[in-house]
Amino acid sequence: MTMPPCTKRGPYKNGLSRSVCLMGLSVCFPGLYGNDGLLPARWQLRYSGKALWEQLLSSPTLLWLAPRLGLDTQTAMELLCLLGAALSLAATVLESLRDSLVFLFLWIMYLSMYQVGQVFLYFQWDSLLLETGFLCVLIAPVTSLRGWRAGREHDPVTFWLVRWLLFRLMFASGIVKLTSRCPTWWGLTALTYHYETQCIPTPLAWFAHQLPVWWHKLSVVATFAIEIAAPFLFLSPLRRLRLGAFYMQVVLQVLIILSGNYNFFNLLTLTMCLSLLDDEHIYFWLRKKYTPNPNQGTHTPAHTHLEIAVWALIGFGTVTWFDLQINWDKWTVSSRTVFTFHQFNQFLKTVTFPSVWLGVLSLTWELVSSMFRCACVEGFFKRFLGTVQWTVFGAAAVSMFAISLVPFTFIEYDSNTSVWPGVRQGYDAVSRYQLVNSYGLFRRMTGVGGRPEVVIEGSMDKVTWTEIEFMYKPGNLSAPPSVITPHQPRLDWQMWFAALGTHTHSPWFTSLMYRLLQGKTDVIELIQSDVSQYPFHQQPPTYLRAHRYKYWFTKTLADGSYPQRWWKRVYIEEFYPTVYLGDTFLESMLSQHGLKVRCIWKVFRPLYFFHILLLYSGPCSERMPPNRLFRLQ
Repeated sequence: MTMPPCTKRGPYKNGLSRSVCLMGLSVCFPGLYGNDGLLPARWQLRYSGKALWEQLLSSPTLLWLAPRLGLDTQTAMELLCLLGAALSLAATVLESLRDSLVFLFLWIMYLSMYQVGQVFLYFQWDSLLLETGFLCVLIAPVTSLRGWRAGREHDPVTFWLVRWLLFRLMFASGIVKLTSRCPTWWGLTALTYHYETQCIPTPLAWFAHQLPVWWHKLSVVATFAIEIAAPFLFLSPLRRLRLGAFYMQVVLQVLIILSGNYNFFNLLTLTMCLSLLDDEHIYFWLRKKYTPNPNQGTHTPAHTHLEIAVWALIGFGTVTWFDLQINWDKWTVSSRTVFTFHQFNQFLKTVTFPSVWLGVLSLTWELVSSMFRCACVEGFFKRFLGTVQWTVFGAAAVSMFAISLVPFTFIEYDSNTSVWPGVRQGYDAVSRYQLVNSYGLFRRMTGVGGRPEVVIEGSMDKVTWTEIEFMYKPGNLSAPPSVITPHQPRLDWQMWFAALGTHTHSPWFTSLMYRLLQGKTDVIELIQSDVSQYPFHQQPPTYLRAHRYKYWFTKTLADGSYPQRWWKRVYIEEFYPTVYLGDTFLESMLSQHGLKVRCIWKVFRPLYFFHILLLYSGPCSERMPPNRLFRLQ
């Protein structure tokens, strides 16, 4: 029995997302985590004399094995990154490599890098990639065990976990926009700021920003409907409701891709949306003849009436709660939020725990259906093997669902406190492995009143200053926005976060200034991959400083023509004072944030301890130099 098309494409697309992520990370790795990078990975692995198993338990990463293999942390991490990217790409191309053990190895490799990735890997999509990666371990077949490949009646059970994850992701992303009390989300004006204030907009974002306010407000209403109401359809047993929810999510994700550079996140979300499809719809896409399963139920008029009622309820609720009114004279649609924060909280309390029970019922349905299919398998051995698989993977699915309730109910306090203590203990026990996570994207709209941007300037004489332009983030007023999806330039992203606060809130920024003053090529390549485009490529600047500006998109001219520049800006304040190598302020910041070069000497191999005693017991002239016995880690 082969895997159904809808089940095959989950691991395929996840492998593609992981490959893109790891290849992008391998490009950024030396400048971010190398020994001369912004936050060297070796600083996260402190040698404490603990046993290996204790180190792995406290911080699960394969990098603890590097010294035993004769590798330093930088080399080991770079090797993991490249090996993971190659294996992910191979799994994308070759179906034979879409194996449970392969995805387990990929998950372990990414978890290993996540543990030392620090702020540059602490994005929600990194957690999402880890969680979906582990689900692929449960979904993909174990090709090395032929008998286990034969029976796959449990596939819908493990694949259901992807649907549940998609529900948690989208529902929480819609809810947090309102629980944050952000005035732009409540006033439905968030998109009037979003396109120009997002981290790295695309050229289409400039055009979207020019749309009328009423359209932006209507788009926010549609976003709430897609993210809060539609996710409940993910768990529906009616396929047309799931298909409708699928296309709503696809439209949202495609629009996000067109207007913003959100790396592999949208590709990964679209991957999860495939869990809403069934084989019949996949065959329809592929223009292949579909043979219905004899055990599959038929669509009745009652189902059609129920589907119409659900869509009518969603439409009526949207029109009522946001007071949608059409102005036929101006061909516009007005909208406003008519419910209060207290009413919304009551709604949240009403639906959060029932949504958990909806998940319980949906999972139970999949478990019972799969058990029935196992019982219908011909042949005692195949039926027995299918039942064993159903038991193992069913238990895994129930366990994953149970521990996911803890982060899911973070959105509502009363529901979270009602979670069974045993489930909470289970979640705490595995939380370090990032098996399940809490989500909630675009909680608050930043950049109201203009997007803050940090501009770094360098000088050789402290008189003439030259701006240092980044490849992707806004800087040059005439440079068009970039299109870089699915790559994520992690330094450019963190520069966006740094601009929202002071430099003390982003300790790595001091390290950036320090490395640029040193002229470290690996860090310079994070700013300009073509080093010749870097203004100080021949000689590092003597002085550096950083200012904060506010940027806005330009607008179309009165005659309807387009302006010469994409951006306009206004100077706000100094972000980082003028510093140079040896500057007391720079040195104090490096020390304060623990960014000074740390020399941690440790034994390269455990047995070398005895060699040291032996060699150092002889005459001084016969002693082996320390650099032969120790390695700087």
